[in-house]
Amino acid sequence: MQIEPFALERWFAAHEADNLMLAESGVRPLDPTRFDLVPEDFGYVIPTDGDPGLRAHIGERYDRDADEVLLTCGAQEANFVTFAALMGEHAVVVTPTYQSLHALPEAFGAVTRVELDAGADWRLDPEAVAEAIRPDTALVVLNNPNNPTGRVHRPDRVRAVYEHAADAGAYLLCDGVYRPFAGADEVPPPAASLGPYGVSTCSLSKAYGLAGLRFGWVAGPREVVEAAAQWKDYTTISPPAVSQRVAEQALEPETEAEILAESRDLAARNHELVREFVDRHGLAWTEPETGVNAFIEVPDGFFGGRSFCERVVEEAGVVLAPGEAFDQPDRFRLGFGDETAHLEEGLERLDELLERHA
Repeated sequence: MQIEPFALERWFAAHEADNLMLAESGVRPLDPTRFDLVPEDFGYVIPTDGDPGLRAHIGERYDRDADEVLLTCGAQEANFVTFAALMGEHAVVVTPTYQSLHALPEAFGAVTRVELDAGADWRLDPEAVAEAIRPDTALVVLNNPNNPTGRVHRPDRVRAVYEHAADAGAYLLCDGVYRPFAGADEVPPPAASLGPYGVSTCSLSKAYGLAGLRFGWVAGPREVVEAAAQWKDYTTISPPAVSQRVAEQALEPETEAEILAESRDLAARNHELVREFVDRHGLAWTEPETGVNAFIEVPDGFFGGRSFCERVVEEAGVVLAPGEAFDQPDRFRLGFGDETAHLEEGLERLDELLERHA
């Protein structure tokens, strides 16, 4: 088994420590004093797939029972153990997307990528997915809302993708970490609620401001969750006790509503600042529909996303995400989920750089 180097994480490792970050893909971290951080003890969480009450609470949003939910260390582990459990000879992955959603299945088998249509605002084409499905396809992978574009795939298109997968006996795995940014009426039902072939992964990182908890989950058919749990026995065994303690509080209805309202307000304010920045410099983009990622074309005079981002680090001390990390070398991703003052400082530095190179 060989895994492709994670381009975005290696880029961050090289640059994020001493520069101003405008490449994070979630909202600013919450103040930990909002929560009781002390679990009953520092033993393993028992049962090791997570507290049954919390799993039942999470399962309600997918019309799933407690034993159809597995608690994990972030969405990254949720996706890993699900791929390990389900991946057969072949998977279909809709791209551009977060690298692990295609690199992990590529480590287990063959992958056919289906590209979103950049010329049509990154629209999902269910028929293109259907054409890519083979007799040995075990899995179709979708990220909705999409990272890096901020595109929200519409209910009829997601349902069509699900039906194509189910007709072939393949599971649809949908990474839904950006769903909480949008209201329930703004995104399709999660994949795990669509039927027996639907699987959803999510976490408290992107919209909740709790990335450091490393807390996520898998929801789906019992046989999928049980198989994923067998892989988790070889990774982290149980969710961290502190993380589960905070997650229980963050997902209480009133607290969750409060956290998400704050995140959505921050995202809306900062979105407007990014729109103004894009307009000032005549940059091309498809405006994101939700989340805190802007996927912008590289300004004229620069040669590719990585080259541009390297120049921005060197001259402005600002970290952006090169489009090459998403196999889109003519673009870069700008994250606007941090505190507004942080974003304003970063955009001011970018203004000065672009004016120098105009």
